[in-house]
Amino acid sequence: MNYYLDITLLPDAEANLGFLWQKIFQQVHIALVDNKVADNESAIALSIVNYGDKDFPLGNKLRLLAKNEEALQKLDINHWLNRLSDYCHIKPIKPVPTDVTQYACFKRKAVKSIEKKAQRRAAHLNKPYKEVLAYLLEEGRSKKSALPFINIESQETKKRVDQAVSCRFFLFIEQLLFEAPIAGKFDCYGLSKTATVPLF
Repeated sequence: MNYYLDITLLPDAEANLGFLWQKIFQQVHIALVDNKVADNESAIALSIVNYGDKDFPLGNKLRLLAKNEEALQKLDINHWLNRLSDYCHIKPIKPVPTDVTQYACFKRKAVKSIEKKAQRRAAHLNKPYKEVLAYLLEEGRSKKSALPFINIESQETKKRVDQAVSCRFFLFIEQLLFEAPIAGKFDCYGLSKTATVPLF
């Protein structure tokens, strides 16, 4: 990844950071789907600049990166975020610094709720849901994930199913740190199972 642009979220009294991440990330996702290079593959990667921030776990800035400047120009993120321009500041495209020493893989992490697990197990064992839920809670399997997440709507699922069905879900994001870059593919959320982005 050789070029990047930063999007800074600007919360106010009516729109907090959680709400802005949901709205802005949704538009970034739609832009990446519209500009995908293969099935669920994007030439654009995402970096969460202040991941793990103590005030808000996703911080207030996301970064879009690409191997070449043209990919970011073609994405035209200003167009996609036009109606949210009061709530974000988009900086111009710049080259990635040459002195980067750390890299990060931002990956989607599947986190299943205790309620869904209890429903599946109750059906499988042919036992009452409440009984199975109580057992799982007692066993201490109800720990919630500490990973930050974004409440998002899947565009692909929305296309496949009835519009009346909710396609919203929590997209949990995990950051893994590395000392050297790792090549790989990015999905239409800008995330990857293996590939890294420069961290600066």
